[in-house]
Amino acid sequence: MVITISRQFGSRGREIGKALAEHLSIAFYDKELITLASQKSGISEKHFEKYDEKANSLLYTLSLGASAAVSTDYGTAPNVPIHDKLYLLQHDIIRQIAEEPCVIVGRCADHVLSDRNDCAKIFICADIDIRAAHVAERLHISKAKAYALIKKKDKSRANYYNYYASGKWGDPNNYDMCINSSTLSVDGCMRLITSYLLQKGIMVW
Repeated sequence: MVITISRQFGSRGREIGKALAEHLSIAFYDKELITLASQKSGISEKHFEKYDEKANSLLYTLSLGASAAVSTDYGTAPNVPIHDKLYLLQHDIIRQIAEEPCVIVGRCADHVLSDRNDCAKIFICADIDIRAAHVAERLHISKAKAYALIKKKDKSRANYYNYYASGKWGDPNNYDMCINSSTLSVDGCMRLITSYLLQKGIMVW
């Protein structure tokens, strides 16, 4: 059983995924994937954080000189742009950690595990005003800055998904379940997903 969580920025997708993992007593992966990629490659975790969930822009990558050889389960490829390097590493890691029950947030995990029948693909969205209020409170910034950050983050996540995955980020047809968290608590969303897992037969209690 694997649950992948795709989410709009500020929709509390990470919190919902974390609550679900704790409720089911299974592993949870979000930023942890960066740590694992760093350990596997020997590249600084802070360096990878700059490129996390960002699509490769060739001109930008060339301007930074951000490329390196990457060793994955598919062999070693020289001079791979750092965005692609991180994606390939996380792709391998996602396949490995999915051998045990877990919740995975972002990183095109739903696409990576598209061949799995026991994978539930969830998308979390929320009204823009609700998200802005949440982001402003969490990051201690103004509402205006929160709206701008949401626009930037959602665009980045959409570009990343649309670049590496088959399908379009946020398209309901790509997911098993889409939840608007605007009117539900984190616990309410978690229980809704749990109910779906039972109905689908992915989880048996």
